[in-house]
Amino acid sequence: MDDLEEIKKLKARYFRSLDSKDWDVYRSVFADDVVVDLRRAGGELHNGIENFVAYASSLKIVRSVHHGHMPEIDLTGPATATGVWSMEDYNIWEDSSQNHGWGHYLETYEKQGERWYIKTMKLSYLRVERSYDTPPMIAGADKVKHLHGPQPALHN
Repeated sequence: MDDLEEIKKLKARYFRSLDSKDWDVYRSVFADDVVVDLRRAGGELHNGIENFVAYASSLKIVRSVHHGHMPEIDLTGPATATGVWSMEDYNIWEDSSQNHGWGHYLETYEKQGERWYIKTMKLSYLRVERSYDTPPMIAGADKVKHLHGPQPALHN
């Protein structure tokens, strides 16, 4: 498969593993010496994979949905690339507060062997909406009952 498609698949694994809280897969998308800059999104600068995954896995998010689209990926060398992804996210936190955001991921990538990794990542929001003391009805679930009960089965 070509490098551009592999980078797109890498970012898809990033979103899926973040939302499913699969921290082993999440860790696998980053270079060991990754630098993640969340300062433009109200967060902090994180250096190194262990530091960043410890931060991400400690967030008090009950449910999240992250979408990335319209990738602008440029190969800058045989083992390097840059990318900009338009993004949208929706998070429900343990305290029942919510946020819905739109913005961009600004990234660099590094190829090691046959695999691509995220080398640097900056998150920049254009807009964030914060709302509700408790979540509204979501997919037929009343208020926060769905946050604490069993998850619905996925049907094919």
